[in-house]
Amino acid sequence: MVIIQRTAQPGVVLALSGHIEVGDVPEIQRVVSQETGCEPVRLDLQDITLVDREAVQFLAGCEANGVELGNCPPYLRQWINTESGSDRGPEC
Repeated sequence: MVIIQRTAQPGVVLALSGHIEVGDVPEIQRVVSQETGCEPVRLDLQDITLVDREAVQFLAGCEANGVELGNCPPYLRQWINTESGSDRGPEC
């Protein structure tokens, strides 16, 4: 289960914590899509403890579409970079 907390700094920061699994992707997509506007959107991944492959593909798609991934744990950054070179799952 993922928890999403919204903060407004310069831009919109959506802090994600917990586990992100394929079933969580539609909710994250919905929240991010509500924030598309003039403000940049950033997903803060500092408190993510577990992800599955579909979630990583989704995050790679988010990044490709201009959503910043902040405080990304090293293992997750490496996995996103790997997935960015392959076919992506759902886009952000």
